[in-house]
Amino acid sequence: MTKNRTLQFVLQHRQFLIALAHSILIVLSMLFAFLLRFDYSVPRDQVPILTAGLWLALLVKLPVFLFRRHDKGWWRYCGIVDLQRKIVTNIIASVILALVATVVVGSNFPRSIFCIDLLLCFLATAGLRFSVRLYHESIAHELYGKGPAKGLLIYGAGEAGLNIAKEIRTHPSLGYQVIGFLDDSFSKQGVNMGGAAVLGTGREAALIVDLAKKSHSPVAEILIAMPSANAAEMREAVANCRAAGVPFKTIPGVGELLTGKVLTSQIREVSVVDLLGRDPVELDELTIRERLQGRSVLVTGAGGSIGSEICRQVASYGPRRLILLDQAESDLFRIHLELLDRMPEDQLVPAVADICDLQRLDEIIRHQRVEVVLHAAAYKHVPMMECHLFEAVRNNVLGTFNLVEAAARNGVSRFLMISSDKAVNPTNIMGLTKRVAELIITSMPAQTGRTEFVAVRFGNVLGSNGSVIPLFRKQIAAGGPITVTHPDMQRYFMTIPEAVQLVLQASAMGKGTEIFVLDMGEPVKILDLAQNMARLSGKTPGVDIEIRFTGLRPGEKLYEELSAEGEDFQPTHHNKIKIYCGHRLGRARMRDWVELVRQAIELRDEVQLLSLLKDIVPEYQPSGRYREILADVRQGHPA
Repeated sequence: MTKNRTLQFVLQHRQFLIALAHSILIVLSMLFAFLLRFDYSVPRDQVPILTAGLWLALLVKLPVFLFRRHDKGWWRYCGIVDLQRKIVTNIIASVILALVATVVVGSNFPRSIFCIDLLLCFLATAGLRFSVRLYHESIAHELYGKGPAKGLLIYGAGEAGLNIAKEIRTHPSLGYQVIGFLDDSFSKQGVNMGGAAVLGTGREAALIVDLAKKSHSPVAEILIAMPSANAAEMREAVANCRAAGVPFKTIPGVGELLTGKVLTSQIREVSVVDLLGRDPVELDELTIRERLQGRSVLVTGAGGSIGSEICRQVASYGPRRLILLDQAESDLFRIHLELLDRMPEDQLVPAVADICDLQRLDEIIRHQRVEVVLHAAAYKHVPMMECHLFEAVRNNVLGTFNLVEAAARNGVSRFLMISSDKAVNPTNIMGLTKRVAELIITSMPAQTGRTEFVAVRFGNVLGSNGSVIPLFRKQIAAGGPITVTHPDMQRYFMTIPEAVQLVLQASAMGKGTEIFVLDMGEPVKILDLAQNMARLSGKTPGVDIEIRFTGLRPGEKLYEELSAEGEDFQPTHHNKIKIYCGHRLGRARMRDWVELVRQAIELRDEVQLLSLLKDIVPEYQPSGRYREILADVRQGHPA
């Protein structure tokens, strides 16, 4: 209670107390300057000059300090910048004092006093400010700390690690004490970095933790402070921390650190995304903004994982209007509610609609004067679509065709469709429908039409609805088993924000009828993914939790592809975006084909529909009963 009252009094009278402290230091600096000048025995004839000097110093320097706002700022956070300001302020004050003293007192005022006084006053005022920081970082921790602090070992003695250590010293309430650093740089070994020494390399983590325990300064946690680390470096760091046998956390990557939050608020558990690792995406922000700012943008599938992220990123570019289209009412409500914090309500339009309803699409595009369409609505789950042929084709093929027709009819400027790597040499219905959707896009006129149509093809996104990571997370939480279809299965992965950033970049690059393919990096084994997630949860695969192989499901591949044979590769100015150009269909033929597909769906003629799909995508390699149906068709006796 006494501490709180004292603090309240200090805060209420802070400016007065600072001015009083500065006044005392100014007077003492001038007094000691005279004492030093005359070897601690000021002659009687110099006493009047000393008296005048004390008053002049107070009357000149205090207003300069106030004018330079030295009573502002939080002293507990002072640093090099504050030290520089102190030097400049004291020089200015001493120069003015010298001029005034020369005019008032005359040439009898010892000139060496000004230099001595400058040095003493700077040391005193700077020492006062830094003593507050010293109090908060050292003494306050002992007096007001919340129990014994937890020992923290910081993995990485770079800029991020040093900032973390500084912030922990400044905030004793965090309950941490930095024991030391780990760093693989040879030149940093044994060096004191910001009050703590570099104790060893990452591979020595287990030994250092053991030695700290024996010296009664146990390490309670290791913090990986390497925001620029790539996937391989992060995996090695995690392995070293696991070998040490203590909990470990990390701070976000470089891109996430730009949010403006303090570092300690961003400390989090190491995630599988850190282990997969992706280089930061470099965007041509100006071009993207030119394409979206002040435009009316329609996003289909707005409630989905990809669609909702598209909406978030588009909202940051200042569209005139953002139309959120989805047939899932609850998902649409959630993303609409979220975006209301970022955009005015009159610029945000939720639209409940089915992309298979051409009249409704035409109505929305015309009424909202849509200029840009970003098409993310699709059925995407491979095993489920294998059992729902008609619904998959109706939504992914006819729905895309309807949207393309409505966009062309109403003069939309740009149209972008989200495709999939499963469209390459498809072996399942989902990939087959996505390949057909690409053909619909490329069948549109490239030069004569008013709308630029492009498609963007990429692989799996981490954490999307129905993806493997949420499934593994639930299975681990339930104690297992973790189900993996095949030990050799590989997939390409990227994060949802990264995928959407590249999608928006591609939309700004499109000239018409291109298929853009995103650089997915190196493929990842699903088994490795499962094992890493288990380890991050503190479980040893095969010991604490079972990994069970269930076998490939209908339509699944062991390895996904990003381009098919015969597609021409073309680079773009962006190193993560390429253009693939395969065979194209004429617009007239596509219209006729779509009409036949509509009829087959209305008649529920599975054989005819499969034959039409195989005819337009001859590289389709079906599995299961679809393979048998098409085999019978080729032999002349359909099932």
